[in-house]
Order: sequence, then C-alpha cells, then structure tokens
Amino acid sequence: MKTNFSRLLTLGFLAILFCSFTPAPEKKSNLDYVDPYIGGMGHLLHPTRPNVQLPNQMIRMHPMRADFLDDQISYFPLSIISHRNGELFGILPGKGRAQAGTWKERQTYDHDLEIVRPYYFSTYLIDEDIKVEFTPGNKIGFFRFSFPANSDKTLRLQVNQEGHWETLSNNSIAGEEQFSGMKGFVYGEFNQDYKGTIKDENRFVKKTNKTRKEPTAWLEFAKEGQKPVEFRYAISYISLEQAKINLRNEISDWEFEKLKDKGEKVWMDVVNQIEIKGATDAQRRTFFTSLYRTYERMVNINEYGSYYSAYDHQIHKTKRDFYIDDWVWDTYLANHPLRMILQPKKESDMLNSYTLMYQQGGWMPQFPLLYIDNPAMNGFHSTIVFLDAYRKGIKGYDVEKAYEGTLKNGYEATLLPWRNGIKCSLDTFYREKGFYPALMPGEVETVKEVDSFEKRQSVAITLGASYDDWALSEMAKELGHKKDQDYFHKQSTNYRNLYRPEKTLMWPKNAKGDWIEIDPKFDGGPGGRDYYDENNGYTYQWQVQEDIHGLVKLMGGREKFTANLDQLFREDLGRSKFQFWAKFADATGMVGQYSMGNEPSFHIPWLYNYAGEPWKTQKRVRFLLDVWFQDNIFGIPGDEDGGGMTAFVVFASMGFYPVTPGLPIYNIGSPVFEEVKIKQTNGKTFTIKAHNYAKGNKYIQSAKLNGQPLNKPWFTHAELLNGATIELEMGDYPNKKWGASVDAAPPSSIE
Repeated sequence: MKTNFSRLLTLGFLAILFCSFTPAPEKKSNLDYVDPYIGGMGHLLHPTRPNVQLPNQMIRMHPMRADFLDDQISYFPLSIISHRNGELFGILPGKGRAQAGTWKERQTYDHDLEIVRPYYFSTYLIDEDIKVEFTPGNKIGFFRFSFPANSDKTLRLQVNQEGHWETLSNNSIAGEEQFSGMKGFVYGEFNQDYKGTIKDENRFVKKTNKTRKEPTAWLEFAKEGQKPVEFRYAISYISLEQAKINLRNEISDWEFEKLKDKGEKVWMDVVNQIEIKGATDAQRRTFFTSLYRTYERMVNINEYGSYYSAYDHQIHKTKRDFYIDDWVWDTYLANHPLRMILQPKKESDMLNSYTLMYQQGGWMPQFPLLYIDNPAMNGFHSTIVFLDAYRKGIKGYDVEKAYEGTLKNGYEATLLPWRNGIKCSLDTFYREKGFYPALMPGEVETVKEVDSFEKRQSVAITLGASYDDWALSEMAKELGHKKDQDYFHKQSTNYRNLYRPEKTLMWPKNAKGDWIEIDPKFDGGPGGRDYYDENNGYTYQWQVQEDIHGLVKLMGGREKFTANLDQLFREDLGRSKFQFWAKFADATGMVGQYSMGNEPSFHIPWLYNYAGEPWKTQKRVRFLLDVWFQDNIFGIPGDEDGGGMTAFVVFASMGFYPVTPGLPIYNIGSPVFEEVKIKQTNGKTFTIKAHNYAKGNKYIQSAKLNGQPLNKPWFTHAELLNGATIELEMGDYPNKKWGASVDAAPPSSIE
C-alpha cells in the first residue's frame, strides 16, 4: 500500500509539473473570429464574397469566381466599382509566356491553401505554384506574387469595359477604364523591371454572351531569382495624376507587411468596439463576421480633399468625407441604425453625402451607386433614415436641404419601382385615391412608364409609400412645417385602404376599388411583382412598421394579431418547394410563410412585443439565428446585400432591434451572449447582461434598467446613448407575464 501510494504521489506530482509547462491555449481576439467565407454559397441567388478592404473605404477586392465551390479564379480586380455592380481593372499571374500562347485563361486554386482576413488575402494557384497575396489601403492596393524559382513570370492586366493601358517606364504602368458615363484611373508601380506588351484580346463576356476586344497588358519579369513580384497601385475617379497623389499619400516604401499590419489595426479597432462574453466559438464567428460585413458600404471616395461626383459630373473640393454605394431599401432597416450607434459621425457624413447628391443631381437618391442613382426596388426610404438620424441627435448636415430633397420625392417623384423621374398617372391616382391600382389578371398594361418585368407592385408600393410619408410627416413636425405634416400624415394611413379583413392580409385592388381575387401565396408573376415585391402577401401582411398598433386594431385586437403571427410561421407553401422557389427566388430561409432571407421580414418576429407576448419574440428570434445563421458557407439564408442582412444578425445577437426606424426606441429580444458592451464614441458604454446565462435559457424572467425594474420589452436610444445597463434574468421556461401588459408595449407613432 505504501509503495502504491508513493507511485501515485509521484505520478500526481509529474502531472502537475507537466501541466505547468504546457502552454495555455492562445486567446483569440475578436478579429480572429471573422470568417469571410460564411455565406459563400447562396441558397438560391447571390453568395457573399470574401471582401478584403478597410472599413467603408473604396478599395475592395475579392477573387473573381462564381462562388465558394468554384475552384478557378478568373482574375483579381483592382477594386469593386459598386456592390455587385462591376469591377475596375483586373490582374492575374501565370508562368506561361504570352507570346508562346501557353497562358491559362483561369487559374486553379486550393481552398485549403487560401487565407482570407478583412485586411489580407492569400491564395495558392496550385497548377502553376504561384502564391498571391493582397492587402488594401484606403485608395491603394498592394499585391505580392511569389513565383517558382527561375520560371517564366508573367502578369496579365485587363480592363473590364472600355479603356486602355500605358507603360510609363520599365517598372510603372497606368490604366484608364470607362464605365457608365465616368472613368476610373489606376497608377501602379512594380518592385522590379518588366518587358511590356499591350494588345487587344478577345474576351468572352458571360453577362452579354458575346466576345469583345479588350486591351490587355502582358508584363514579363526576369526568370532569375526567387524575389516576389510586388505591385502597389492607387485608384482615382478624378485623374491619373490624382491616382499618383493617392499612392504617395499612403505608401512610400515596399513594406507589404507594414501596410498589412496597419489594416489589421484598423479592423481591430472596429470589431473591438463591441465586447462580448459567453456563447460558442461558432456564435462568435457568426457575430463578428456579420459585424465586419456591415462595413462594406457605403464607401468614402474623397481623395484627399477632392472627389468626383457622377451626380453632376464635377470635381468638388472638400475637407469632408463623401460616401456613395448604398441600397437603402435594404440598409434603412438595420445597417444605418447600427451605424448610428457605432459610428454616428460617419453616419452624419453619409447623410451629408445624400444631401449633396440631391443638390448636385436634383433628386434625393434611392440607391446611390458610384456612377448613378439606381432607382432599384421601390420607395424613398432615405426619408426614413434622415428622420431616424435626426431623432437620434445626428444633425451634422444641412437638415433643411435634406428635408427639401425628401419633400420633392414625396410631392413630385414617381413611386413606380425601378424608375426615376417625375410622377405619372398612377402616382396621381395614388395621391387621390389612397392606393396604387393593380391590373386584373390578364389585363394589358397601358401605362408606358411601368417596367415590363418589375410591374406595378401595387401593394408593396402602397405600404412602402405609407411608411415614407409617415417619416415625411414626422420630419415636417420636427421642423415646424405644419402644412406638409398634415398632408403626409393623412397619406401615411393609406396602407389601411388595402387591408382586407376577411383575409387578414394586404390585398390588391383594381382602379375601380374592387378586390382582385388572387392566391396571396403564389400569384402575381415572378416574385409576386404584379402586387408585391420579391415576397408574397404573407410577408406584406406585416409591412406597417410605422403604425403597428394600428395594424393590431385592423386585425381585431391582440389575440387575433398574435394568432395571425403564429400562423405565419406555420402556414405551408401550398405547393412543392420546386414550384414555390421557381417563382419566389428571393423568399429563402422559409419557416412556414416567413422568409428570413429577405429584408421585409426582419421586423416581423419582434411584433409579439406589441401584443403582450414578448416571450414569443424571444423564442422566434433565437430559433431563426440558430437555424439560418450558422458559421459555414450556407450561413446566410438570402442575399446579404453588403451589410443589409448581417446588421440584423448583429442586433438580434446582442438582444435588441430597431423595429421602426424613425422612432428612437429598441425592442428587446433574447441575447445570444452572457454580456454585451458597446463602447460608444461619446465615451460611454451601453451594457446588456444576461444573468443565469446558459444554452437553453433564452427566456427573460425579469429585467432591470440601471438597477431599477424594467417591465417593458423596449428601451430608448437616449438610454443607450447615456450608457445604460440592462440586466436580464434568464430562464429555460417563458415568463409569460413579463412585458405582457398593454402599458408595456412599445409605442406606436400614429394614434
């Protein structure tokens, strides 16, 4: 016994000694959890791209390939023109010599030999044994190509539309590319001399299914040695000389790692603005990747004191950042509201940019791309963003001029989807009758302004315009414009004209005011666009964020409202999945008739808070996050739209959401994390603590705000801004009494 005891003692001592010399696992930073591959396979439509860029800056790069499953790269763009709207220039390395005709059109890579970080990209072209690295600056990019020793070293540089290349010296090059009425310029330098050939190449363009001549620069470098070929460059939308200035302002050496480290520091500051405790590594990856994605757009095109505006085709001098590239139909819901919390100064600059674009182009833009205001989707939701910002204290722009622009849209612009310009006969009808008229099935369109594919979208337009008009009315009230306030307040109630009580749905009417008999799940052509937009009637049943209590009344009260809401998540498709998605390709991430994969659905699971059953919001939101937003290539259920969808994930994971942008309040859900701290730019920290935190404890038992009982499922922006602390006592079963009283419901703006 004594001997055995001695052996055990010795073994125990050795175990302790061994453990003391075993290094502890390296603690991950927030940035380590960012995985740009998440969502790299679209469920039906567009995948996310592994973007490499600095936050909200104009140099954006990702390898050109179909999606994550595609194992070949066509080229590396020098920048993205606008989100999902084209690339500027392109570069691709290869070992084959151009004259010998051995060049490969696309290069094969190995997924497992690729590294993608927000500030750094590396891939290995496995057939040719070439390593490609990239790191971005604000207006510059830096590529490093490592070729096998003593091999042919060739780079192909291309333009993607009309343009040309010019060899300036043995180690510098200039390019110009024209697109959509404006130009992009590049000036680049190499760390070693090259022999250059510029010639037209035949290139097949998949979008047009045609082959065209394309100016291509072939640059050949010395075979000897193993020194990587490095290429640093700058982009300008002003001139070639400005591109040279942009390069000199950001880099003066050939230290790739130095620029990479600088980018890492910038991103570290961004993701460290939110601190979290608890949750799994998978949930952290989803969260911080979502946060990274919200910084893709808008992008700052101020080039050190000047910017080119496509809205008046002029170069403007300014000391203030100028931002473009926004799809406000997608981003007004969560992306802009998130930025109002995290980066209010940047949001102010963006709204100032909107205002300047109005002054330069004559209309408050809808989807302000780099080169044009794209009238995509429907509605003027920048009106809502301006109101939301104003009520959250963001006023660092010409507020009256912004109001003037949104008012012009309200009074004079057409409401037709995908159309810019003055109103047509349908818009006049809408303002007089209070609803957008739909055509009867089979009826031929007679209004020439209507897009042949997008159609009238009569219900979607009526509901979207009602929200926009509410925002105009509320902004008019804020600024003391009584006449406008009264007019647009009346217009904001137009959504009621399309509510069909016996169906409990928003329903199309013809010009006579008669209901059109349809199947609200399936009728209306591709995407239901005759009546709705990308989603069917079950989604648009809830499209009344500006007057939720009014919608509760229309449905007959709280019990019927919640019964309808429950049924939304349970209602079947009414047909096969194949049939449904052949027509509704945007309505992905389905739970019953609820579509997690499309923006109009974001606010819907939070609506239980308005009807006295916040525990159901807690249940639904956590379920949706768990099911549809996992940390893999299928982890985004629909088109992410450059931060439009991932901003929802950031909010929902933290445990609150802005259901009605324009009202400075937040609905409470169920936080994924044990603790969330948001470090604000005013020096204060907003905190949410989930006591009794555990995997299954998603239900709120009780709550405190700054130590005082909180018996309602919402709080204000002012409380957040002042650095409030919300404490939630969590449990595995719902407390159906918490937040259930009528007085506890979040406020509605139209009484």
